[in-house]
Amino acid sequence: MKKLLLLFVLPVFFSPMSLDSGEMGIFLTSGQRYQLSADVGTRYSYFEQVPQNPNLFQETPAYTDSQLKTTAGWLKPNENLSIKRLTINEQAIPVFELTDGSYLPASKWLIFDDVVFDNENFTQTYWTKEKPTVYTAPYVLGVTSKDTAIEAYSPVSVISRARTQHGVFLEIENKGWVRADDLSEIDTRIDKVQKLLNQKYNKSNYGIYVKQLATQATASINPDQRMYSASIAKLPLLYYVEEQLANGSLALSDKLTYIEQVNQFSGSYDVSGSSKMSLTPDNKDYSIDELTRYVSQNSDNVASNLLGYYVANQYDKTYQTAIENLAGGSWNMTDKQMSAKMAGKIMEKLYYQNSQILTYLSETDFDNQRISKDISARVAHKIGDAYDYKHDVALVYADSPFILSIFTDKSSYDDITTIANDVYEILK
Repeated sequence: MKKLLLLFVLPVFFSPMSLDSGEMGIFLTSGQRYQLSADVGTRYSYFEQVPQNPNLFQETPAYTDSQLKTTAGWLKPNENLSIKRLTINEQAIPVFELTDGSYLPASKWLIFDDVVFDNENFTQTYWTKEKPTVYTAPYVLGVTSKDTAIEAYSPVSVISRARTQHGVFLEIENKGWVRADDLSEIDTRIDKVQKLLNQKYNKSNYGIYVKQLATQATASINPDQRMYSASIAKLPLLYYVEEQLANGSLALSDKLTYIEQVNQFSGSYDVSGSSKMSLTPDNKDYSIDELTRYVSQNSDNVASNLLGYYVANQYDKTYQTAIENLAGGSWNMTDKQMSAKMAGKIMEKLYYQNSQILTYLSETDFDNQRISKDISARVAHKIGDAYDYKHDVALVYADSPFILSIFTDKSSYDDITTIANDVYEILK
């Protein structure tokens, strides 16, 4: 129907106002009549010479005669359009005669000159998305693609920008031209991470959350799935202690006394899991610095209970509200239910605090396992273990630091290490 409508409308639409030369008693050629009758709008609408690289905006009828009365067939965009010459027909309409003997209106509404509009030089690093199609020049009709070694999700050096009827194109140094839409000014490696997670680790017993800190881009599998977090729940406590240090209400040299009540309040840890401090209260004083180091490096339950009892006021409403705002989800220390995303957000906040705690988390008793086991870069991390749950949440100091939070149910330390190695291989 669209073709039929175009067929009927074209001869009328492209007819310029004519001048009746008979009344003047003189004879004018069709070209002269066109020059006399054509107004500014008409001249703007028609070509005055054969375009260098003609192309069609849409499927268009060709005619057997220059009067554009009988259809010869239909021509498609992005196909060779071989024009022999420009002429003016008897109705004073500019038409193109094609080399095959057919005719087209020489209308700029149907035909465009498929050439480069403009080109500017500049230098900037971009990132590929999927592996792009590379052209020998900014794409116009007749430009071909070529094989070249450009990897997906990798940085490239762009040295110029060009614009054609087909869009904006960027020139990659020593490689060729690609569509601007195939590149990004922002690091795209997180997209490759998401692809990896989807292909290898999309399992119901995994909660995985990855965040590039420079771009704030994330990748994840079941990021909001809650599990018993075990010692990961000590991360928000470390953050909270650091906030009190930062606002001056607490000092690293302040002392806390290890009394019996420290291990008996709601939300306290079972001290049988402690690794550094005495399992029974000794009424001794311990500095804030000592306790945060024990919690960070040894995951010590008694040290955590001391900080929770005195600094977090036995995990009162003020503490709970602060952590809920921090983690972006409901939170209490009784059930210790947390998601990989919540834990990752807390580790990110610790990164922005940039305190001594990060140094302690970078030198733990657990650096030879899970996320940090094989990674050559510095890793600040907190592990959690209980029952079938094994977790690790890390800040990986790659060239562009990132958060990696891995929660697992009925899995192994080596499984966590494998996930971490795969992600690091992309983001290192």
